[in-house]
Amino acid sequence: MAVIMADQSSGSRALLADEDVPGKPQDTDAVLEAQYNNRALVPDHPAVMARWKAESEAARAAHPPEILHYGPGERERIDWFDAGKGAPVVVFIHGGYWQALDAGWFSFVAPTLLAHGVSVAIPTYYLAPTVRLGRIIDQMCTAVDLIHDRTGDRPVVSGHSAGGHMAACLLADGRASAAVSISGVFDLEPLIPTSLNAALGLTPTEARALSPIHWPAPAGVVLDCIVGRAESDAFLSQSEAMAARWGAQGAETQFEALPGLNHFTVLDPLFDADSAIVARLATLAHGRLRGLT
Repeated sequence: MAVIMADQSSGSRALLADEDVPGKPQDTDAVLEAQYNNRALVPDHPAVMARWKAESEAARAAHPPEILHYGPGERERIDWFDAGKGAPVVVFIHGGYWQALDAGWFSFVAPTLLAHGVSVAIPTYYLAPTVRLGRIIDQMCTAVDLIHDRTGDRPVVSGHSAGGHMAACLLADGRASAAVSISGVFDLEPLIPTSLNAALGLTPTEARALSPIHWPAPAGVVLDCIVGRAESDAFLSQSEAMAARWGAQGAETQFEALPGLNHFTVLDPLFDADSAIVARLATLAHGRLRGLT
């Protein structure tokens, strides 16, 4: 079992012990590239992302966020959408394989949760190759600690793709009350032989140490692993395996594959205040206030 020690000052994480994951496919580099390169898999992703941007600009115009700073760096900031005094909080962590995008692309997440009386915090972080992945995880720890200090409560954390990975990391570290990981990458080792690792520079030891599928699952925590049914087999397996592994250790997990949705359109339900994902996030957030999570 993997035990992870975080050094907040250096951004390093050390692997103390581990175990193998049974049934891991021995794919070729070409197969892994095809399975994990989502922009290549979804040719119309620019249109989907253009909608994210347009809806986010509209959300920011309708609900101008307060900018919080969790560090001195230009990207060490949080877009805070306030639902009012005492409201529960959902933190949404953006994707981009830890090497692209920022919070401004994902403000569209806020209006539907605000409608449920939930404040929304969307952090930006430094990107690879400027910093290593361990440092990015540490940045998210610092960001969520700031929110905890501001509200007095641990937030619910969600995120997409790389953000789904970090949501699970924060839950394992005890910094979140629950997590909803959307199309998360929980085992990083398959990324090593792909083009995605050119910026990340992950070594096998580092990849394993930073893979929450190998971390001990805190007993009783809530982790939802959601993925699009039209995503690659690898992404489907990542979420299913994570839910199974942590569930076997005593976490309350569920796995769901949403019909017809790919790695980009899997976020479409977040535009709808009546969608099951938004309702789930709101229920978890309000349940935390009632001491149910």
